[in-house]
Amino acid sequence: MSVNKVILIGNVGKNPDVRHLDRNVAVANMVLATTERAYTLQNGTQVPERTEWHNVVLWGGLAEVAEKYVHKGDRIYVEGKIRTNTYEDQNGIRRYRTEILAETMEMLSSRGTTPAAEAPVTDSSVY
Repeated sequence: MSVNKVILIGNVGKNPDVRHLDRNVAVANMVLATTERAYTLQNGTQVPERTEWHNVVLWGGLAEVAEKYVHKGDRIYVEGKIRTNTYEDQNGIRRYRTEILAETMEMLSSRGTTPAAEAPVTDSSVY
């Protein structure tokens, strides 16, 4: 048995990039920042703040919700799975891109909250 489950709470780094593919299926790409606060160990060593940037992909209904309601700076909850894609760049060098394939998203920011944005949104048509 294996489990591929990711839960993130963070801030959107820029407005979602939404495209509509064949049969009008929406796909949204966005970056989500999660930050660990700075702290001091008992021995006095200071550990600086650390921010991780996550590439998040949303399909179908989730992408459409993101297009309407998600903006740069918004705080959101995302649940999904990790997926790593491999590709060759224009110089023939193998590159990797790790993404979070979102299955559930919940708006946590209070600005622009609507009844549709308050409840968690789940998309069963995730590819």
